[in-house]
Amino acid sequence: MSTPSMGDDTRPVTITTTGTTATITVNDTDMSNDLIGYDIQHRAGQPPLMVLHLKPGIDLHLEGVATVAVAQETLPGELIAQFLDAIDPAALDAAILNRDLDGGKHELTTAMLQQLADWAQGKVN
Repeated sequence: MSTPSMGDDTRPVTITTTGTTATITVNDTDMSNDLIGYDIQHRAGQPPLMVLHLKPGIDLHLEGVATVAVAQETLPGELIAQFLDAIDPAALDAAILNRDLDGGKHELTTAMLQQLADWAQGKVN
C-alpha cells in the first residue's frame, strides 16, 4: 500500500455529484466504492487538499491536481474507550463529591455520567 503524504506531488482529481452521491476519481481511478467520505480544503495560493476517508479494510494505491491525504478513521467506540482509559478514578470521585447531589435514586451514577460528559466537552469544574 502506498500512502501519500502532504509532501507528495499533486494528483488529478475529479468529483461528480448527483444529489447525495458522488463519483470520486483520483489519477483516473474511481474511488467511490472505497470511501465513506472526503473533505476538501482550499487556501489561496495553494493547491486544494483532499482528504479521503476510506472504508475499513480498504487498501490504497495511488500513482502519480489536488494534494491527497488519507485519514485513518477511528470508530466512536474506540474514541470513547480511549477517553475513559485516561480518566483518573480519584479525580472523578473528587469531582463527583464536589457536585450538588440531590439525594435521589442513582444520584452518584447520574453525577458520574454528567461529570464525564462535562470533561468530554472540555468543561473544567
